[in-house]
Amino acid sequence: MNRVELMELVRDYQVGGVSRRQFLLRATAVLGSAIAANTLLAACSSAPNDDPPPVVDESQPTAVVGSSSDGAMVTGIVSYPGLADGEELMGYWAFQEGGEPRPAIIVIQEWWGLNEHIKDVARRFANEGYVALAPDLYHGVVTTEPDEARKEAMALTSRDAVGEIQQAINFLKGQPIVNGRFGIVGFCMGGGLVLQTAVSSPDIQAAVPFYGSPLSPSEAAQVTAPVLSFLGSRDGISASDYEAMHAALTEAGVANKFQLYDGAQHAFFNDTRTSYDPAAAADAWQQTLAWFDMYL
Repeated sequence: MNRVELMELVRDYQVGGVSRRQFLLRATAVLGSAIAANTLLAACSSAPNDDPPPVVDESQPTAVVGSSSDGAMVTGIVSYPGLADGEELMGYWAFQEGGEPRPAIIVIQEWWGLNEHIKDVARRFANEGYVALAPDLYHGVVTTEPDEARKEAMALTSRDAVGEIQQAINFLKGQPIVNGRFGIVGFCMGGGLVLQTAVSSPDIQAAVPFYGSPLSPSEAAQVTAPVLSFLGSRDGISASDYEAMHAALTEAGVANKFQLYDGAQHAFFNDTRTSYDPAAAADAWQQTLAWFDMYL
């Protein structure tokens, strides 16, 4: 099966031609990795309701490196070493000027890329006193087209994405404004990557995935960071799979909580989308802040 056939498999899944299990089996065979197949599933499982966000005029293109300050907060694009020698990665960061070193929050994008919504989430964490960094996992690509987003998500392997997230953490370790404690939060595709990073990175002290692909019970047994998960009852992702993951976390002695919002759709937190649920989003935000405050 070539790339075109893989895209046809995605379309078949979206229109109900193949089941979730069939999709994972066939995608794993093609990609050679169950993790990669689950990452792709997280990116496309709810695509029939995945209305693109509105087109916005980015005040600072992601390809331009440089931070600015308004006297209270620093924001902008930073670069840091990549996975290969000489490679540079980029991300958007935000933090309040002055004060003592503080915890950092890694913010992981949806499948649209590092767009203004994700930058706004980073700034919201900065306003709460954290250093926030959103890695640019698409390396400058931001899209509002579902087909383009799907293509970018398919090209992003879980191993590389988690490696780039770890590079962002490593960069922040060298910043005097960071106290060495790290939380991670992500949405949709980013939610799944939050969990994969929690499996592999010893640096994560708290993880908050929003409606991403859940871990298997065996993967969840490898997590040590406390996990707070959010899902809407009208999401295409199975709540029972989340319940199984959280049962495995409990069995492993890991602090965890699973919040299911009745009636909420996929991407209920994204206030640029028709799926936005103000009540669920507000509650999830307060729970997220409390979770990070407790464990960071």
